[in-house]
Amino acid sequence: MVPFRNHGGSLMKNITVKNIPEGIYERLKEAAETNHRSLNSEIIACLERSVVLQRLDVEETIRRADEVRARIKGPKLTTAEIIRARDRGRR
Repeated sequence: MVPFRNHGGSLMKNITVKNIPEGIYERLKEAAETNHRSLNSEIIACLERSVVLQRLDVEETIRRADEVRARIKGPKLTTAEIIRARDRGRR
């Protein structure tokens, strides 16, 4: 039997996950359906999100926030105005 290789030519690894709680299994199935993936592909996507670290580029984040702020028109809100608006819907 020839081992399966991905498009890059490297060997693909296999794992077996046992004793998955029913609730987690159902949520994985729902997520796979929502994302138009197989259950296996959904599990791989979840693992990638969990183990692949994305470094936060602080300077890039600040630059993007400044760009968003520059596009916003109108007067700047005070903290008190924001708190009043937030609390208005909580009564």
